[in-house]
Amino acid sequence: MRIPIPRKLVFSLLIFSLFTISLYARPFVLVISQDDIKDASNSADTTQNDSAEWDEFGDSESHKSEEELDPGTWRPIFETESSAASEPGSEPDSLYYSGVEKMVKAVSSSDEGLMEEASSEIESAAGSGNPHARSVLAFLHSSGQMREKNKAKAFMYHYFAAEGGNMQSKMSLAYTYLKQDMYEKAVKLYSELAEVAVHSFLISKDSPVIEPVRIHNGAEENKEALRKSRGEEDEDFQILEYQAQKGNAGAMYRIGFFYYFGFRGLRRDHGKALYWFLKAVEKGEPRSMELLGEIYARGAGVERNYTKALEWLTLASKQQLYSAYNGMGYLYVKGYGVEKKNYTKAKEYFEKAAENEDAGGHYNLGVMYFKGIGVKRNVKLACEYFLVAANAGQPKAFFQLAKMFHTGVGLRKDLPMAAALYKLVAERGPWSSLSRWALESYLKGDIGKALLLYSRMAELGYEVAQSNSAWIIDKYGERSMCMGESGLCSDAERHQRAHFLWWQASEQGNEHAALLIGDAYYYGRGTERDYERAADAYMHAKAQSNAQAMFNLGYMYEHGQGLPLDLHLAKRYYDQALEVDSTAKLPVTLALMSLWIRKNYDDSFLVHMIDSLPEFYPKVEEWVENVLLEEGNATILTLCVCLLTVLYLRERQRRQAMAAAAAGDLPAPHHPIDHMAPVHH
Repeated sequence: MRIPIPRKLVFSLLIFSLFTISLYARPFVLVISQDDIKDASNSADTTQNDSAEWDEFGDSESHKSEEELDPGTWRPIFETESSAASEPGSEPDSLYYSGVEKMVKAVSSSDEGLMEEASSEIESAAGSGNPHARSVLAFLHSSGQMREKNKAKAFMYHYFAAEGGNMQSKMSLAYTYLKQDMYEKAVKLYSELAEVAVHSFLISKDSPVIEPVRIHNGAEENKEALRKSRGEEDEDFQILEYQAQKGNAGAMYRIGFFYYFGFRGLRRDHGKALYWFLKAVEKGEPRSMELLGEIYARGAGVERNYTKALEWLTLASKQQLYSAYNGMGYLYVKGYGVEKKNYTKAKEYFEKAAENEDAGGHYNLGVMYFKGIGVKRNVKLACEYFLVAANAGQPKAFFQLAKMFHTGVGLRKDLPMAAALYKLVAERGPWSSLSRWALESYLKGDIGKALLLYSRMAELGYEVAQSNSAWIIDKYGERSMCMGESGLCSDAERHQRAHFLWWQASEQGNEHAALLIGDAYYYGRGTERDYERAADAYMHAKAQSNAQAMFNLGYMYEHGQGLPLDLHLAKRYYDQALEVDSTAKLPVTLALMSLWIRKNYDDSFLVHMIDSLPEFYPKVEEWVENVLLEEGNATILTLCVCLLTVLYLRERQRRQAMAAAAAGDLPAPHHPIDHMAPVHH
């Protein structure tokens, strides 16, 4: 299967090679101009500076579980070992979880009756005031699953669910406000969500950025990414585990690392992580020492012990692992595991980490200078530290910069920028577990469950989930177990849902989605044909330097489809496609030839022939597919080709022999009639 390209774009040039397409939204690189940075005196904004919301070095003892941070989570259903699963709840809570569990089973087995029963239970729990049931009911109305597709009802249920404390409904509302440019409301919600996400981060060493896995590579399945997400079943992991068991310290560390952070499709398991880290440090592995310091500082799978944390971090730092200095600085600034707080020593350790390009060191120096902790307050310098940390992927730095843009402290107030940064952080909150469960379901072949989970995430504004959901619907069709308003989705419902999801993804920078939206409008797939909207979608992909979109726009300008007829602009877009992707040389050359013919021989036979190719090709394609590729006909055709090949080779051999004989290179062939019987006397 390949990415759909408008045939009119393809066959006016005979052929158009597929370009390599970026599969991800463009990376978020933060660039701030001098105009954005506000000069702040040491005494300026002291009220804001002393506010608790800026207290980054808050009391870590207040750490909450993921169930507390994300009330109504589906974790009890997907992780049966979760502590929340055994806790008794109210009757509406029980009805809510019963409904969600039945809904998950229904999409796995395509049981429409069970899905209706699940929807009724969820609606009943919502009627009893359960905010989490209201959130799921909003999801059903928003996507049109066993309930009327009604955006107004979906918004209403999300609103009351958010008022009742449901974080996923807050995510959905914030995303809705952001799309409508209602930045004040979006920022208010995203800031709350981002703060919850920050509370779920680690204490002294941040988890690596674990983005949701994109299960498709353009129009094909992303086999490499999926292979690396199979957890303990992955062959590479099994080899690594074998090496660890044989005493390889690096392998021990990597396995512990995977278990601690939940990498490579593994469930987080602090017990297994601790086991492998302890085995690794016996062989002097410094990175394991640092993470043992984190484990004891956090109390992850062990009793919290700051003294032991400092010991392990100190050992790691002596092995030239400079990031460990960041953890040590944190303990000194808090006074944990040491006699008393020591800001001077903390700053010294943060600087050592920062000098060796550790993002956490830059971030914590930013906090010290912003708050004036042990140093003279310098908001401008703090902002610079935060920028370095943010561009290295430090999520807490994004959070601090978002607050600065939000409040106008240190940076010029900019609500759109604040909303974008808060969203980046909020999407790493505990509700992102939906992505892991969706991927696990997909890898197990449970496509219906995967689609349900990705669809839920899509509603919360996750671009990867939006494209994954759309791709599953397009790829698997009826086998996607897509649920519609009154049962399994009809063809029209599937097309419309996939189209809507691709459009959402394209709005968030997914150029492949923008191309598919352009194709959908160009051909009227799942929507009415609309060349102008197709051109808009291609323009969106072109803005992300997509060569294929540039080529398509060149064709539309050449033929005046959805855009004014303009041969000069057509040439410009063809040229740009070649500049962006050198593999487009052949199709662009053919396109420019077509353009030259159209310009110099307008209304000639050649132009009419080129324009007729798009109409002629489908007939040829249909004949090839229905006649030649039919099993019996294909067999007969193959035999005929083989026979003709044999006859051709025999004839060629005979002619070569005759030519050689004529030239005297070989004796003339003997004929039986030339031999006479001996004469008997």
